[in-house]
Amino acid sequence: MKPLSSLSDLFALLFILVSPHLSPSWAASNSVYDTFLQCLTHRSQPSHQISDIVYSQANSSFASVLVSYIRNRRFNSSSTPKPLVIVTPTRESHVQAAVLCSKDLGVHLKIRSGGHDYEGISYVSDDAFFILDMFNLRSIDVDIQKETAWVQAGATLGELYYRILEKSKLHGFPAGICRTVGVGGHLSGGGYGNMLRKYGLSVDNVLDARMVDVQGRILDRKAMGEDLFWAILGGGGASFGVILAYQVKLVPVPEKVTVFRVEKTLDQNATDLVYKWQFVAPSTDHGLFMRLLLQPVTSKTQKEQKTLRASVVTLFLGNSDQLLAITDKELPEMGLKKENCTELSWIESVLWWDGFDEGTIPALETMLRRDYPTNFLKRKSDYVQTPISKANLDQLWKKMIELGKVGLVFNPYGGRMSEIPASATPFPHRAGNLFKIQYSINWSEDDPELEKNYLAQIRSLYNYTTPFVSKNPRSAYLNYRDLDIGTSTNGKNSYEEGQVYGVKYFNDNFERLVKVKTAVDPNNFFRNEQSIPPLPK
Repeated sequence: MKPLSSLSDLFALLFILVSPHLSPSWAASNSVYDTFLQCLTHRSQPSHQISDIVYSQANSSFASVLVSYIRNRRFNSSSTPKPLVIVTPTRESHVQAAVLCSKDLGVHLKIRSGGHDYEGISYVSDDAFFILDMFNLRSIDVDIQKETAWVQAGATLGELYYRILEKSKLHGFPAGICRTVGVGGHLSGGGYGNMLRKYGLSVDNVLDARMVDVQGRILDRKAMGEDLFWAILGGGGASFGVILAYQVKLVPVPEKVTVFRVEKTLDQNATDLVYKWQFVAPSTDHGLFMRLLLQPVTSKTQKEQKTLRASVVTLFLGNSDQLLAITDKELPEMGLKKENCTELSWIESVLWWDGFDEGTIPALETMLRRDYPTNFLKRKSDYVQTPISKANLDQLWKKMIELGKVGLVFNPYGGRMSEIPASATPFPHRAGNLFKIQYSINWSEDDPELEKNYLAQIRSLYNYTTPFVSKNPRSAYLNYRDLDIGTSTNGKNSYEEGQVYGVKYFNDNFERLVKVKTAVDPNNFFRNEQSIPPLPK
């Protein structure tokens, strides 16, 4: 035998050794790509045209396929590790084959559905890795009589909303406001949007699922059992297998909903508004969701001075008269007037929330578009369980103005979120949480020093808010992925490493997730930098 001259030769040899049922000539390839392609062809039914869905680094389309679903430019540099191969399955059998062949070759498999993961862990790794990109698996089957829909993992939220609209104007689904988010990652991590106070999380409205496990089997809810089904409703599907599709329960929406945006700066009593909001937003009518955006801005009244702007952005599942009756009584600090309110259909409200104001809402087919403006960004999260005092809010504003760039998003809980037990799904942040904080910073310049500065800013603000947020653990939201709170090398200490971030994302549910992981994937094939670890052997 000739000497091994490359990693590719080693993979090929390993493949022959671990696949004794295949002849050596079949797999005697000089490249991982060829070896992998031959394995896929062997395992896929039908096997023709498999090469059309597999991209090596030498393929002229490799870069465009990789970049098309990268939503954070921090992970799209020349130094970012690239996959050996990208697989873009068009059939469920392709997913089965990709799992088995990656396992045969001993190559790490990363699973990507929409690319909106904030830390890029679905398409970046320090190991040699493949990407299984689900974007071609995007079918959506809406059954309006049963008020359900089967939606594949590679479909976007916008596509789901649009397909529901085709069948009914009086149905929706409680999920995110960004239409280009992929269903697979969004739902497997919990999934929330501006109807969570009325209907809970996306996973609170999932009836069934289809997934490929580590043995290459396709399992539905009955076949996988209730423990594994529970785990993929907020525990992150990529720790347990490859989510193919979810069956979701549609929810009723009124013919007209109401939206508004009200802004106040510090000289307009923003502090009073924010303080009162903490009591009202989590306890008001379940159909009213009032998101609060906090941002340091340049003052319009004091030249070259910075101030803090508080913006209340709202969806109300009713008309403006009903809304004003609530806000006049419960939150007069907002000064809301009827002319501030816009009544529109629920589907139009999705576009309004996605950045189009009422005068520029485009054709509803915009929901089907997948192009997305990308930026450099960093996010972090927290949960607040006790209202922050006015004095502490004042100090918080000073800190934000001093830092200059970081914004905060307060998302109110309460309502349906407080009625569902913390153990019902892996997502534990239910009763007792007033609101979730998202720390947010974006920039457009490709400048390492700027990035260093902005990352330092967001981490500084996160450290500053420690006294105001949940403790033991300081909780976080899985879909606001944040590698600062702990990572795993997926080695012999993976359980101890996983515990660090696991209890922050899942609180008391972490140990149950570990037991499920140990039962279904004891050798930790499905893994990432923040996956659920199996118990040590």
